[in-house]
Amino acid sequence: MTTITGFAVHDVRFPTAAAGDGSDSINRGDYSATYVELTTAEGVTGTGFTFTNGQGNEITCACVRALAPQVVGRTVAELTAEPPRALTAHPQLRWLGPEKGALHMATGALINAVWDLRAKLAGRPMWELLATLPTDELLSCVDFRHIDDALTPAEAAAILDKGRVGLEDRLALLRSDGFPSYTTSVGWLGYPDDKVRELTRTAYAEGWRAVKMKVGGPIEDDVRRAGIIRSEIGPDALLMMDANQIWGVDEAVANMARLAPFDPYWIEEPTHPDDVLGHARIQQAVAPIRVATGEVAANRVIFKQLLQAGAIGVMQVDACRVAGIPEVLAELLLAAKFGVPVCPHAGGVGLCELVQHLAIFDYLRVGTSLDGRMVEYVDHLHEHFADPVRTRDGRYLVPDRPGYSSDMLAASIAEFSFPDGPAWS
Repeated sequence: MTTITGFAVHDVRFPTAAAGDGSDSINRGDYSATYVELTTAEGVTGTGFTFTNGQGNEITCACVRALAPQVVGRTVAELTAEPPRALTAHPQLRWLGPEKGALHMATGALINAVWDLRAKLAGRPMWELLATLPTDELLSCVDFRHIDDALTPAEAAAILDKGRVGLEDRLALLRSDGFPSYTTSVGWLGYPDDKVRELTRTAYAEGWRAVKMKVGGPIEDDVRRAGIIRSEIGPDALLMMDANQIWGVDEAVANMARLAPFDPYWIEEPTHPDDVLGHARIQQAVAPIRVATGEVAANRVIFKQLLQAGAIGVMQVDACRVAGIPEVLAELLLAAKFGVPVCPHAGGVGLCELVQHLAIFDYLRVGTSLDGRMVEYVDHLHEHFADPVRTRDGRYLVPDRPGYSSDMLAASIAEFSFPDGPAWS
């Protein structure tokens, strides 16, 4: 049995703010990662990270350092067979959460590294490891506390058992056609109109038939930019919009009335991410436009409430915001129970690399349908990873290397470590 012998934490930041890459209604940051390495006597290293937007990355790094001693000296089998809250069970640490914010994100970075280690030791890519695990092993790491009023362990087991039927046929389809995707690279809020038009035209020529734009600036600017993008992609391609939490509830309803003529498929994060009832009211008002949210949802309990309230037509999950793979598994199972499609959030640093595994696993074993399902794609920073995402004709290709595709290149860590790397010093 493999035991974790040590850890290292790196504050890695990329200077993306200057070019406006990743800019939206509330963010203009330097894409960053709290990057974790877990070492073993066998020489296999598990890697994981959480994504931040620059300043404050040192806080999540400090939280990882506070948590990491609890995994050193323990086996990978032990750690992957228990829910993530075991890491934050110390009564003094729990005061910093519980299960939200920087401590929760740091927990996710550590848990992701542990699971990456497990997949590498098994010689399998993460999606394959998860899709082929027995139901009882998958459920052993899911924390049903606070969500069993909406999803019982028995219901979750039934979903996972049913997912075995037709799994090989679904995998063959993915290997042949890839996983549906959409690109956000065309519509950052900081881009001038000419660049938006050029990027949209290029994306369409490369096969993307679903694109997303940022909204939440002056409404007249949003309307004008929506017109540019819709004119380039035509009436049949999907156009999604993302307000990044900036609107109030009434403001969201009013602004979407202005944007509805451009036929948006969804409006993402129209208001505060914790406002479950606000999202429900917006969804009722803007239908048939769907409300999508979840990239900064604090934990599985928020997802439970969004689903119970009928507040979303699309559920987004983030690989790093919550406590790693076990909590994402709970979220995928909740979505399957309520019949809501999952379209994972990506972009940032390495998020595309991670969520491709989650989306493939969801299709193979949990949701078992591609209807309404897409993975976000952003064409930034993939070159810094040993196993970067691959796309063809607007679709993700199935990754085959063992692990979670989370290994960052040593040269990139050295170059962009903050504050002493050459990129910053």
